[in-house]
This record gives sequence, structure tokens and C-alpha cells, in this order.
Amino acid sequence: MTEPTLLIVFIAALVTALATGLGALPLLAVKSMSARSLALGNALAAGLMLAASVTLVMEGFDLSALRTVGGIVLGVVLIWLVKKLLDRQGEVSLGDLQGADAAKILMIMGVMTAHSAAEGIGVGVAFGGGRPLGDLITLAIALHNVPEGLAIALIMVPRGASVAKAGWWAIVSSLPQPLLAVPAFLFVLYFEPVLPVGLGLAAGAMLWMIFSELLPEAQEQADNSTIGVIVTLAFAAMMAVTLVMG
Repeated sequence: MTEPTLLIVFIAALVTALATGLGALPLLAVKSMSARSLALGNALAAGLMLAASVTLVMEGFDLSALRTVGGIVLGVVLIWLVKKLLDRQGEVSLGDLQGADAAKILMIMGVMTAHSAAEGIGVGVAFGGGRPLGDLITLAIALHNVPEGLAIALIMVPRGASVAKAGWWAIVSSLPQPLLAVPAFLFVLYFEPVLPVGLGLAAGAMLWMIFSELLPEAQEQADNSTIGVIVTLAFAAMMAVTLVMG
């Protein structure tokens, strides 16, 4: 097996980013979504994101528990400040979307971009340990990114975005992966200490989004027991994927 090169690292991280766009494909079968369907979609996205955040924290703890916890707190503070900033802006627009829907999509994009940045550093650091480890981490993240792309699509499509646009924005949210993987590979000794902070930051922002935005909105149109079942099943499915890839 050849030693990792800059091109190999970049292509590997780019593949993980493109895999995120595949998550939007299941929504091609959905013609329209009622208010209840939107609520159940929020619950499904919450379960997927909850599992992703737990995985990030577990990975961070393996590197540095203290830095990971610090990252979690930083992530919550940053996403809360972003929410306050968007509220002060008044009417927010994103393409054809306006108001609360646009603000929610902007926040989910920010959360998933932070997540992707941490994963991009992870890919670069992994390749710094050799080609076999880098290939394994790339495959794991690529497969992991598909349901994360679904989570993004579940937020965007019911609010008026097309499936193609949701898939595109899912890929855009993952572009930090190839952009950060190369410098992380080149300067692994400098990036490695930052990785647990980044993992915790992404997890903290996700957790805030789940409990502050997705679940409260889901509870407006669906009963708590149904939401609980969907969140739990989505969480279990995502954790099963993580376990298989581990």
C-alpha cells in the first residue's frame, strides 16, 4: 500500500463530504409533508444528531476528556450567541425561505459545518498515522455522513427547499473536511491537541439544537410518546452503524 500523499488525503476527505449529499436521496420519494410529518422528521433528525453527538464526545474523550468538555461548553455558548444574533436581525432570508424557517436552516448548517470541521481534522490526523488508519477512518466517516445528510435534508425539504438543494447544502456543510484534512495531515502535531475541542464543540452545538429547536417544534404537532419512539429508534440505528464501523 502506498504511503499517504496530499492528493490522497484531499480526495479521501472530499469523498466523505460528497457522501453527505447522499442522505437527501430518500426524500425524493416524499411528495409533500404535513405538519405532523414535519414533526416526525424533526424527531428523526434529532435522534440521528443525538447519536452523532454522543459519538463525537466518545471520540473526544479518548483524546482528552477535559478539552472535550471545554469544547462542549464552547459549542453551546457559540450556537446560543448565533441564535441571539439571528433574532436581532429580524427577518432572515435564505434563497426562497424567509423568517423562522430560514433561521433554523442557517443554524443547522452552522452546526453541521462545525461538525464537519472536526471530522476533517480527524481524517488528516488519521492519515498522519499511516495509510491503513486513514483509509479506515475515511470509510467510517463517509458512511456516517450519509444519515447526517439525511438529518440536514429533514430540516430543509419540509420547509420548502428542493431535494437537490438540500443535498447540495449538505455537501457544502461538509466542505471543511477536505479543506482541513490536508493541513491537519501536514501539521498533525499541531492539530491533534485541537481535535478534542472541535469534537466537543460540534457535539455541544448539536445538543443545543436538538433540545432547544427540533424537539420543542416536534412536540407541537405530535405526541411525546411517538416522538420518543422515533428519537430512540433513530438513535439506536445511528449507534449501530457507528458500532459496525468501529
